Amino acid sequence: MKTKTLKKDKVNIITLGCSKNMVDSEVLSGQLLANEVDVVHESTKRDHNIVVVNTCGFIDKAKEESINTILEQVELKQRGKLDKVYVTGCLSERYRGDLESEIGGVDAWFGTMELPLLLKKFDADYKSELIGERLLSTPSHYAYLKIAEGCNRTCSFCAIPLMRGGHVSRPIEELVKEAEKLVRSGVKEIMLIAQELTYYGLDLYKERRLADLMRALAGVEGLEWIRLHYAYPTKFPMEVLDVMNEFPNICNYLDMPLQHASNAMLKAMKRQITREDIEELVHQIRAKVPGICLRTTLIAGFPGETEDDVEELKGFLERMRFDRVGVFTYSHEEGTSAYALEDNIPAEEKERRAQEIMEVQQEISLEKNQERVGKVLKVIVDKKEAGRYLARTEFDSVEVDNEVIINTSKRLKPGDFVNVRITKAFDYDLEGELV
Repeated sequence: MKTKTLKKDKVNIITLGCSKNMVDSEVLSGQLLANEVDVVHESTKRDHNIVVVNTCGFIDKAKEESINTILEQVELKQRGKLDKVYVTGCLSERYRGDLESEIGGVDAWFGTMELPLLLKKFDADYKSELIGERLLSTPSHYAYLKIAEGCNRTCSFCAIPLMRGGHVSRPIEELVKEAEKLVRSGVKEIMLIAQELTYYGLDLYKERRLADLMRALAGVEGLEWIRLHYAYPTKFPMEVLDVMNEFPNICNYLDMPLQHASNAMLKAMKRQITREDIEELVHQIRAKVPGICLRTTLIAGFPGETEDDVEELKGFLERMRFDRVGVFTYSHEEGTSAYALEDNIPAEEKERRAQEIMEVQQEISLEKNQERVGKVLKVIVDKKEAGRYLARTEFDSVEVDNEVIINTSKRLKPGDFVNVRITKAFDYDLEGELV
C-alpha cells in the first residue's frame, strides 16, 4: 500500500470575483471544517492535495482569469502535484456544458447553488445548523455579510440573474445570529452585500425591510461599523437614511451603482430611472445625511454610447461631486438583452472613455481630500506595510476606496480604532498623525 493513500486530504479554495463569491467560499470552508476536512484559502504553500476554484463569470476579464486559474490547477494535477480539481461558482453555472467539453482534467463542475453536492465529494454532509459558521478569508477585523442572493432586475448589460437566479432574502433573525458569531470571532466592521440591498425583504416579508435589518444589526454588541454596499437607486427606501442617522455604528456611507447619467443610456440599460431622478435622489440623500460618503460605479462604452453621452456623464460628475467612483468598460455578455445590440465601440475607445471619466473624478477626489487636511478622523487600522500603517475612515470601504497612511512608532494592531489628524492629501489617499 502506498503511504500517500493514508495522507489526510487538505483542500485549498481559490476565490475569484466579487465579495459575494468570497462569502460563498467562506461558507464552504466552514462546512468542510465542521466535517473535519482540513481547508485553507488561497494557500501558496502547496501542502494541499485538492483545489476548489470558485469562479467568476461576470465580464470578459473575470471569465478569462477564471479559465486561466482552472487551467493552472489542472496542469498541477497532471504533474502529480494535486489529486483533485473541482470547479464551482458563476462561470461554472453559466457555461458548464462548454467548459466540460473544452477543459479536461477537472474532476467535477458545480453551479452557484450546489454546495451540498460539492460537499458530497468530500463525504461531507451539508449541516444547516451551521448557519453563519464561516472560515474568514478576510483579516479578522472585518467581514462581508451577504443578506440576499440573486437579483430580480432586468438591467440589459447584466448577466448576474443568469448565474444567481432571482432575489432571495435571508431572514433578519438568521443575519443577526451570523453577525453575532462574527463579532465573537473578532469582527468589528461588517459590510452588507447583495446584488441589490434595497430590494431586501420584498420577497420574504412583502415589503422592503433593509431599515429594519440595519436596526437589528446596529444592536449587536461589539459591532463598531456597519457599511452598505450595492444600493439600487430606483424606489430607494429613504427610511434607511433615518436609521443611519439614528445609530452611530452605521457608517455614513452608501455605495449606489448608477452605471450612467445620460437618459439615452439609462433607458438602453433598462435602469428604470432618469438622470433628473438620480440628481433629485442624491440631493435628498445629502440633505438627510449631511456629510454622507456616496460611492458609485459607471459603465463606459455601452452599445450606442456617443461622445455627447460621455460629455453628459462628465458634467453630471462635476455637478454631483461623488466621493468615490469606479468605472468599468462595457462587456458584451451573451444571454443579456444588450447582447442583441451591436457592440460597436472598440475596446481601446472604451478604455479611453473610462480614463477620461476617471480624470474628472480624480480632480474631485483630490479637492475633497484637501478639505480633510487639519481634521481629526476616526480610522480603523487594516495593516502595516513598508513600515507604515494603512487605515480607513468610515467613508472608505475595503480595497475599493481611499486609505489613510499613518506614520508612527507606536505599535498598532489590525482592527484598532484610532484618531488621526490629517496632514497631507493625495488624489485618492490621506496621510496623518496619531492624536
